[in-house]
Amino acid sequence: MRAVWLHGWPLDERMWKREVERFGGVAVRLYGRGESIDGWAAQLLGEVEGDDLALVGSSMGGYTALAMTRCAPERVKAVVLSASKAAPDTPERRAFRNGLIERLRRDGPPPHAVEGISVEELAACQAAIRDRPDSTDVVRSFGGVLVACAGRRDDLVSPEEARELAATAPNGRARIFDTDHFINLDDPEGFERMLETVL
Repeated sequence: MRAVWLHGWPLDERMWKREVERFGGVAVRLYGRGESIDGWAAQLLGEVEGDDLALVGSSMGGYTALAMTRCAPERVKAVVLSASKAAPDTPERRAFRNGLIERLRRDGPPPHAVEGISVEELAACQAAIRDRPDSTDVVRSFGGVLVACAGRRDDLVSPEEARELAATAPNGRARIFDTDHFINLDDPEGFERMLETVL
């Protein structure tokens, strides 16, 4: 399988440096692709070669992985969702993202954003996340391996949500880590052990 590494917000493809060195594949950049995750997926499927893809997505990258799987399920053999969901944003979460976009444009990037990303690129990604469709049907119909990962200290995706998501997939499994939101950065060794069982 060829791994495709999909980063979270407001980080970039460099969050996967260790994993790319270990497992190979390609870490792609999601910024500058517009305000539609389905649009990102179409672009990436045109850029990434291979019909045996393993999509590893952190948070925003997980939403992108599911969109790619929706567009071309025959090309995807495995999906790893790290602190990500299949369900769309709730009305409350959509309102939060609207406020976040306003704050970005008023106050600039958050302190944990990596350098080299513009405010408008960060805002466009939040709009894309806010407007993403429900991907539960993608998980339910996906025939490959699907791993839903969650960190016990993550406020955004709980272990219970990861277990429920894994149970939705025909070949799903949940992996729980003692981490915050960016699991591979908080527990790189544990995350790699999980990846060994997939890749």
